Amino acid sequence: MPTLHTFDGHRVFVPTNDHRPAHVHVVKAGNEAIFFLNCPAGPVGLRENHGFKRSQVAAIERELNPIVGRLCADWESIHGEP
Repeated sequence: MPTLHTFDGHRVFVPTNDHRPAHVHVVKAGNEAIFFLNCPAGPVGLRENHGFKRSQVAAIERELNPIVGRLCADWESIHGEP
C-alpha cells in the first residue's frame, strides 16, 4: 500500500488491489476515512468515516483538496485511469 502523503501523523494511501472510482484512505491513531478524489480536479468527498470527528474530517479535506491533482495522478499510476 503506497503512502502518497503524510501530515500531522496522518497517512494517505491507496491499496494496490483496490477498486474504482479513484479514492484514498487516510489513517491515524486507529481511525480511518476514505475520500473519493473526484478526478481530475476534486474536490474530495467523504465516502466513509470510522472514528474521526467531524472537525478532523474537515481538516483532512482541507489538506487533500490542494493536492488532489497529484493524488489523482498517483492513483492513475497505480491503477490506470481513475
